Amino acid sequence: MNQPRYQQYIDEIAAKIRDGKLKPGTRLLTHREFAKQEHISLVTASRIYHGLIELGLVSGEIGRGTFVRDINLLPTLSIEQDVTAEMLDLNFSYPIAKEQTQLLRKSLRKLSVGGDLEGLLYYQQHTGRFHERAAIAKYLVQQGIKQACAESTVLVSGAQHGLVTIVLGLFNPGDTIAVDALTYPGFKALADIYHINLVAIPILENGPNLIEFEKICHHRKIQAYFTMPTLHNPLGWVMNLASRRAVVKLARKYKFFLIEDGSYAFLHRPILPPLASLAPDITFYTTGFSKNIATGLRVGAVVAPIQYIENIERIIRITTWNTPALTTAIICDWIETGQVFKIERDKRRDARTRQVIAKQVLGELHYIAHPCSYFIWIPLPEGVRSEMVMSELNQRNIAVSSASSYCSTAVVPQALRVAISTLTYEELTLALQTVKSVVEYSIDL
Repeated sequence: MNQPRYQQYIDEIAAKIRDGKLKPGTRLLTHREFAKQEHISLVTASRIYHGLIELGLVSGEIGRGTFVRDINLLPTLSIEQDVTAEMLDLNFSYPIAKEQTQLLRKSLRKLSVGGDLEGLLYYQQHTGRFHERAAIAKYLVQQGIKQACAESTVLVSGAQHGLVTIVLGLFNPGDTIAVDALTYPGFKALADIYHINLVAIPILENGPNLIEFEKICHHRKIQAYFTMPTLHNPLGWVMNLASRRAVVKLARKYKFFLIEDGSYAFLHRPILPPLASLAPDITFYTTGFSKNIATGLRVGAVVAPIQYIENIERIIRITTWNTPALTTAIICDWIETGQVFKIERDKRRDARTRQVIAKQVLGELHYIAHPCSYFIWIPLPEGVRSEMVMSELNQRNIAVSSASSYCSTAVVPQALRVAISTLTYEELTLALQTVKSVVEYSIDL
């Protein structure tokens, strides 16, 4: 059977992109110009371009045109690109303190000679062992969640798993959840796979635009708002107390839940009241020990209104059954001995040092960052496209993230999200120098 004519065009252009005949960043003809050149209708030309966008081979930008994407940089599950062993990683954020390896050895030795070691081999309570929930709840109280207790706290396998338990436990496919215009990619991926509709809230310099948020609430039925009020990823802002109270007021007025992600909150001091402490009856708080301790331990917690704990427990049961008792035992040991608080203090100092390095290296290049965060946001100058910059950095073995992973709007800003936690200070300096030089070279082009 012969292919439709438009499909033949899609296949031909796709082959040129995959073969490298059309280079990343190449601007294609406008729909009208392409239709005139190929003697086809404008409708057919638009259908061809739409097909290429659906394949992820080109990106359409309102007012600027259609550009060939670098297919080596296509994101996985809309989170981040893969990073190979030889690359300098400015993409993922996984800070590890030097003393943690030795600390882990001590904890494993301690577990091996004392306590109920055999008990760790069995199935555990879905929500976690009660004494460990109590220990982590006590830690969370010190993070500002005053109502946290063993009964309202459940253990999960990281903050991302916490989000899964909340979304699958409380919402249905087709529900609408508000998110910031730039938001955590893991939540975008979760919403996509569960068919949750996301509505983007415009953002200001220090938080969401609450005036526009209320306008949206007038016209859309919002079931929840997902937010990172303390140290937003990727912009690094911290929502002030007045804005937090205004968000709670909106949630009560329009009857929607709040989903609060506190994964990076440990980096900001002094502690501001989490939404979960301002509105404990409508807020679901999730956090993990990946950023403040270590990504490999995969332990997190959800604090929820007690009447919804059963919903979350049901999702834990069907996804992981329970968080492994060995890793929860290690985390709780570090909480009880004060090691978690020491590691967090060390990482705040480390993050501050890395931000100083970024400021020294990037100089006049405009970027946005919290002074104690592990990432920076670089809006690219007019005319500079992120995929061109990323492609060049990729050739120089440097991995960064683009705005498309974080963007929840149709129009994607040209920007880079750069993680600064994983390299040595010397490597970070060299990598950021390369980022700056590539951006400046792109401006000259």
